[in-house]
Amino acid sequence: MAHGSDSSDSSYGKTPSPASSRQGSSDNIKKVMRREKNRIAAQKSRMRQTQKADSLHLESENLEKENAALRKEVKRLTEEAKYLSSVLTTHEPLCSGLAPQTTHDLLYSPHHHGSSAFHHSIAVSHYQH
Repeated sequence: MAHGSDSSDSSYGKTPSPASSRQGSSDNIKKVMRREKNRIAAQKSRMRQTQKADSLHLESENLEKENAALRKEVKRLTEEAKYLSSVLTTHEPLCSGLAPQTTHDLLYSPHHHGSSAFHHSIAVSHYQH
């Protein structure tokens, strides 16, 4: 559709009478106002779309940073678990009279409260440097 044409323009090819000329100019004003209103609405829509894309981009960057931080924490905690496991393995032979038990039994057994302070002091001294 060419700019300025309107398929509903029924006065094409007719000579306007003074009354229809006033009607035509009123229709033209309405058409211009409608086009301007539509142009502004389209502009606002494009602006909202751009803002939404920018917002999603920022959110994506923030989530990537958070993901990297969480992966770093998982790595640190995995290394800490390995260290604590090795401390426990090293300490087990020093506990006289202990029958071989699972790690769960050693950690949650009610009759090993005295040795938990020793485990705690080892763990604390490791993290104080």
